[in-house]
Amino acid sequence: MQGVNRRRFLQTAASVAVASGVKLTGIKADEPKPMRMGLLTAATNEPEKAMAYVRSFGIPTVHLITSDFSPTMEKRLRTALERNGIEATALVTSGPGEEKYDLYEGPLTYGLVAPKYRQQRVDHLKRASDFAKRLGIPITFNQWGYIPEVPSDPLYEPTVKAVQEIAAHCKANGQVFVNETGQETPITLLRTILDTGMDNVKVVLDAANLILYGKGCPVDSLDVIGKYVVGVHAKDGFYPTNPRYLGRQVACGNGMVRWPQLIPGLKKLGYTGPLTIETVLGAKERDQEIRHDMAYLQKLIAQD
Repeated sequence: MQGVNRRRFLQTAASVAVASGVKLTGIKADEPKPMRMGLLTAATNEPEKAMAYVRSFGIPTVHLITSDFSPTMEKRLRTALERNGIEATALVTSGPGEEKYDLYEGPLTYGLVAPKYRQQRVDHLKRASDFAKRLGIPITFNQWGYIPEVPSDPLYEPTVKAVQEIAAHCKANGQVFVNETGQETPITLLRTILDTGMDNVKVVLDAANLILYGKGCPVDSLDVIGKYVVGVHAKDGFYPTNPRYLGRQVACGNGMVRWPQLIPGLKKLGYTGPLTIETVLGAKERDQEIRHDMAYLQKLIAQD
């Protein structure tokens, strides 16, 4: 029965194409686009060398890290991106002020949750949005911080308002404002997104971060926040076993992310954005790690 229905569909499609004067070369309109590779890349010091490095791997996209929003940096980055044929799909920035990468001081110092630096960081992200607009970058993001699990927590509402303020600025610039997952549970992130009331607040799914911070399972998180995912960071890791520190980071496929299940889950949701590799093994192993991650991820992408 399925074969008969498929032939009937193709015959009908061909008839419509002929009647419309359209040359039918194949029924591909509904086929999803393949995910591309990306690289999380710091470009503040030498953007020319950074983009040439990305190009040397044949990687077509970057999540671009910088806190230098000067006209000089804008010109250098634009030239470096264009010369190397690289698309910047997101601008990543954080600060100002101290931010600790641990489970004790991190909640007190990180992102928009920390009251001491909140307004400075709101203003910084607005400037980042303006800079991204000038470069044609559609997404501005950082990690919002350790969003409280309990909505009545006195830090929750000010954090939501800070996200609203930045998102409104980004929306005026035609951009999306996103949070990188990890420092909060998926349901808390969903609550925060909904409470902003903004339609341009989205998610970069850092799959390993959910594990490294002990906040959830990346594959299962798609059921909660999957429809908001506009970017993916690719690395791997293990759950924390010391309550003070994050878990151990490793290359893709060597940890607990379960990429062979996550990528089909993303495909099912219709995600066609890049998989942006975030290197974690150090400078000496960086080239090898990138090649390993690319080969591993591309093999999974190619599977039906």
